Amino acid sequence: MTNFDLKGSPMEKNVFQTLTERGFIKQITHEGLEELLGKEKVSFYIGFDPTADSLHVGHFVALMAMAHMQQAGHRPIVLLGGGTGMVGDPSGKTDMRKMLTTETIDHNVAQFRKQIGKFLDFSEDKPNGAIMVDNGEWLRPLNYIDFLREVGAHFSVNRMLTAECYKRRMEKGLTFLEFNYMLMQAYDFLELNRRYGCKLELGGDDQWSNILAGADLIRRKEQKEAYGLTFKLLLKSDGKKMGKTEGGALWLDPEKTSPYQFFQYWRNVDDADVKNCLALLTFLPMEEVERLGSLKDAKINEAKERLAFEITRQVHGEEEATKAMAAARALFSGGGEDAAMPSTQVTLAELEQSKLVIDMLTKTGLTKSRGEGRRLISGGGIYVNGQKVEDEFQELSQADIQEGSIMLRKGKKGFHKVIVID
Repeated sequence: MTNFDLKGSPMEKNVFQTLTERGFIKQITHEGLEELLGKEKVSFYIGFDPTADSLHVGHFVALMAMAHMQQAGHRPIVLLGGGTGMVGDPSGKTDMRKMLTTETIDHNVAQFRKQIGKFLDFSEDKPNGAIMVDNGEWLRPLNYIDFLREVGAHFSVNRMLTAECYKRRMEKGLTFLEFNYMLMQAYDFLELNRRYGCKLELGGDDQWSNILAGADLIRRKEQKEAYGLTFKLLLKSDGKKMGKTEGGALWLDPEKTSPYQFFQYWRNVDDADVKNCLALLTFLPMEEVERLGSLKDAKINEAKERLAFEITRQVHGEEEATKAMAAARALFSGGGEDAAMPSTQVTLAELEQSKLVIDMLTKTGLTKSRGEGRRLISGGGIYVNGQKVEDEFQELSQADIQEGSIMLRKGKKGFHKVIVID
């Protein structure tokens, strides 16, 4: 069952208008795309390369766009990159991606399948029920010479080298392996067009060159019109990518980023980013987005909490979102007793062995290293049970255990409960 609200009659409103007013659209291949989406139900696709074992918040933007499209009656095709993942997309990268084994890619594809299943309606009895396919099905068995003759003959190297996805890599070195990626993605679009009548590819704006290549290949091979649309990358008001945390990416897998940590990330976004996140990452009506986004000073916290709750609900479900919000409120009011808070269990014997606060910081993952811990302590950013740690050699003892646990805090918002057991 999807967490997204897929109610409402199809085609009530042109989805192009919806995506525009919510701030998704960056570029389109044809001015007639809006008209197309208004007059027929379109099969469209977005590709997800399995470069990790979990989706991250950048993928969530794509899933939201797909959900809006499906709400409007169009049919989503989720393309998992079991084939393209073996090459690696150079788009937006200054260095070559790490090459993954077939086993790792297959594992990651399986993880993606499980995660994506809850964000779209895959009902087989609906004309716009989503489809999930793996491009490894047609890319892995390809004969290279046949592929070059069918696809490669339609690509100009001169033109390819002008593409943004390649230009950024030319100085450091672009491998021939990666140079083939555009051809493979274009072939995906052609294959989906032949199999499912897919005539529209969506993607982040870093995929613009690849999308153009696919649309052009369909025109040349099938004498059909194909369309492309890119949406804006999820950026903060300062231009930096959103979704980066001290521990790396903001993952959708609760084992990699807990629902509480996920909630806290959105609860603490900059004031200037609240409205954009509400528009892109929730289904709240735009009237409510405008109201919440216009709040100022202390009132903006209402908007941040609503943002955090809505996104966490969509990703992790109502129950986990409610628990995370209760935990956040408890911490804000000076409490903090909630199962949603990140925690680590240690025995009394382990506490004796890791007496130093600085050691417990790394053990719990609050800091990546002892060096980081020292810097934070020196800057007055580490607390034990609400008391600032003044000395990098400060030790923990049984006296610090309060109701069976020790509360560590990094900065204003980074809490971690050390549960001490016998």
